[in-house]
Amino acid sequence: MAGPSVLLAYIIGGIAAYIIMRALGEMSVHNPAASSFSRYAQENLGPLAGYITGWTYCFEILIVAIADVTAFGIYMGVWFPTVPHWIWVLSVVLIICAVNLMSVKVFGELEFWFSFFKVATIIIMIVARFRHHHLGIGNGGQPTGIHNLWSNGGFFSNGWLGMVMSLQMVMFAYGGIEIIGITAGEAKDPEKSIPRAINSVPMRIPGVLRRYAVRHYVYLPVESVLALPVAPFVLTFQHMGITFAASILNFVVLTASLSAINSDVFGVGRMLHGMAEQGSAPKIFSKTSRRGIPWVTVLVMTTALLFAVYLNYIMPENVFLVIASLATFATVWVWIMICCRKLPSVAVCRQKKLRR
Repeated sequence: MAGPSVLLAYIIGGIAAYIIMRALGEMSVHNPAASSFSRYAQENLGPLAGYITGWTYCFEILIVAIADVTAFGIYMGVWFPTVPHWIWVLSVVLIICAVNLMSVKVFGELEFWFSFFKVATIIIMIVARFRHHHLGIGNGGQPTGIHNLWSNGGFFSNGWLGMVMSLQMVMFAYGGIEIIGITAGEAKDPEKSIPRAINSVPMRIPGVLRRYAVRHYVYLPVESVLALPVAPFVLTFQHMGITFAASILNFVVLTASLSAINSDVFGVGRMLHGMAEQGSAPKIFSKTSRRGIPWVTVLVMTTALLFAVYLNYIMPENVFLVIASLATFATVWVWIMICCRKLPSVAVCRQKKLRR
């Protein structure tokens, strides 16, 4: 519906995400805590704000996790179409639960490799599209140019409304960036690692997203993108002469969904643990294992994700879109609370002459 103007939506979303990350990062460096912005909201806006923010975040990530495990079931269905989605959903829930009960080091190692596969694939697609654009490779030797961005209905193919409507799913894509505040509580050197991670974001968000979206709309007419029988990513590999493009793409999106689910369980576990310590959640959630893992909250999150198994059993075709739509409101609420909490902290930083 948005057409090429979705690129503008991603840029707007990327700017908003960076502002939120910068605000949360500054607070996390000065006061690292497991419950992060929930504790910050409680300290500056009152217990009710902290309580609502913490539980809203948990609800948000639970909804996002349900969408992610559902996506995993859909992706596995590409390779095993006869196996019901709920079987795969149940399997990934149990596997991620086991991973999060091990140690933070295991979590970090998995995230590294998941990210490696995603970044490597995006780089390959950028290179392939560059060749397609300038050398015409995969297009009969004819460079495509950039005219598709404004031809075939124009940049705003459905007017401004189309771009505005796309913001819902765009912001859903940026949801989960709040985890950087939660990880500060377990970082060895948050004063160095957190700023370094956040300051690298402008080169990645919306850079990478803009690049892969631009590639599709520059080289393919809008109506072609909408009418493709396969994903545009698959078409990218097909233009490179890789016949098993669908399998490659499916592997990549599988690792992406696993990375997201892994982060979801990690984030909610730490948030509930921190909320229990500040009295906003049942005390049992504050229990940890000998390795410092909040095992009770991990098990609670895993149990809640079993609801996704049920949803995929009763409505496998529609569950993803329904869940994704629900998550956007919770994401925006958490971001608003982070901004509200940041305002009074600016004055505190100036008084104490803290580095911002």
